[in-house]
Amino acid sequence: MYNGVKAMIEREKELAPKVEEKPVQCGSHLKKPEDITGFPQFPAGTSSLVCKYLTQDVWDKLKDSKDKHNFTFKQAILSGCQNVDSGIGVYAGSHDTYYAFAPLMDKIIEDYHGHKPTDKHQSDMDYKKLSCPPFADEDAKMIRSTRIRVGRNLAAFPLGPGISKE
Repeated sequence: MYNGVKAMIEREKELAPKVEEKPVQCGSHLKKPEDITGFPQFPAGTSSLVCKYLTQDVWDKLKDSKDKHNFTFKQAILSGCQNVDSGIGVYAGSHDTYYAFAPLMDKIIEDYHGHKPTDKHQSDMDYKKLSCPPFADEDAKMIRSTRIRVGRNLAAFPLGPGISKE
């Protein structure tokens, strides 16, 4: 009987009329991910990569999805939907975001970095292989200090935009 009731509920859901999703105009009035209730409509002249690659098909596929750390697709695109003058317009909430939202992220990464999903990152930390000719004396006199920053993340934890109290 239980399985029969569950089957009836599922069939009712299938037969229920589909609610037409209305597009949402992008802009600073969007305050939280839940405000993106339909396909984002960017104003004319928006040139961000999220605007370029967020198609209706990508939206339909990802709009209700989350990565392993519960970072939602709407959280990822919120900044680009709010700030229509941004250059990229998408954030990763964790390392898994790149896989969970690959239909969008892969296109943006390829456009911005020229790195295809099939490419492999090559790293050689041997400083002896660097080609660093000395600065001209005039240029060297202008240098007072330098700063090297390296940002690393712990694999099991979300990135900055995906951090929550939990």
